[in-house]
Amino acid sequence: MILDRYFARRFAQSFLLIGAVFLTLIMLIDMIEQIRRFEDHDVSFGQLFQLMLLGAPGAISKILPLLMILSTIVLFIGLARSSELVVTRATGRSGIRALAAPLAVAMVIGIFAVTTLNPIVAATSNRYQQLYDSYRTGGTTTLSLSGEGLWLRQGDAKGQSVIHATGYSSETSTMFGVTILTYGAEGSPVERIYATSAQLQDEYWLLQQVKTWPLDGSQNPETAAETLKQLRIPTTLTSERIRESLGRSSSISIYDLPERIRDLAQSGFATKQYEVWFQVELARPLFLMAMVLVGAAFTMRHTRFGGTGVSVLTAVLLGFALYFVRNFAQILGENGQIPVALAAWAPPLAAILLTIGLLLHAEDG
Repeated sequence: MILDRYFARRFAQSFLLIGAVFLTLIMLIDMIEQIRRFEDHDVSFGQLFQLMLLGAPGAISKILPLLMILSTIVLFIGLARSSELVVTRATGRSGIRALAAPLAVAMVIGIFAVTTLNPIVAATSNRYQQLYDSYRTGGTTTLSLSGEGLWLRQGDAKGQSVIHATGYSSETSTMFGVTILTYGAEGSPVERIYATSAQLQDEYWLLQQVKTWPLDGSQNPETAAETLKQLRIPTTLTSERIRESLGRSSSISIYDLPERIRDLAQSGFATKQYEVWFQVELARPLFLMAMVLVGAAFTMRHTRFGGTGVSVLTAVLLGFALYFVRNFAQILGENGQIPVALAAWAPPLAAILLTIGLLLHAEDG
């Protein structure tokens, strides 16, 4: 038990050290990128620093598998050079048994990533997008989906508009059953618009079969209502941004994903991407444990055998290959070519079984 605690502490220290190094590099690179993006805008250093901090949790979440495999490599190479792993085997404990503590730490980190880091990433990425839009265009654009349909808020320095649509076609970038409520700069309602459809064109919405009600006067809105065949409403949205906002499952907390899937299904939207992402997040602890096994399979050997550099390179390349296979399976699952459970759980389970086989071969021949 004492030895397990020692290995767990060494692994956690390696993980925190490597994580701190990568986080520092990511923040420096992201800060330079933010300065480049906003060099033509009146944005202060403090605002850019805030954007950098908001992007950091998402970056750390993405590189967790890399941190895990590098931490494992650092741990076992250190144990091999100090002959601690040899002494551990001499006491009658197998190398596979020595993996129990690092695997337990990896599982705890994976559970933390799913239950805590995932909601943090969702909140910070949404806030990042709001501030980014505000600094770039002077207004914000927000998309949300509920059982009642699609909700959209867009605006600039002149005012805000709240748009509701009962349906949306991503192929033609068209909303159906559209109701728009426009607010002035002071926050009071100015106009209500209803249209049978609204198609996204270049920097504007093209509304069809439109009826407008003025709300900023004392007259009866119905008597002053106007019917139009077409109407253009300016917007800073693009079809790519809408698809990203509707389909970017990483911006939704794992606790809200089941409800989002139900809302999507009720509104007639595809749910495969959300279903696959939900299962992939649940399988994350297993995937991180697989990364530990990949790193250990090539570094749990004494340095006197040589070839340490080749072993480290092989472990890293195999880790990247596993990450690619998982992403490829995720894409197949989102496209409906393989079952959702297979897309999410097969890569980490297959990696675990493969690396356990390699470890058994190395230990027992």
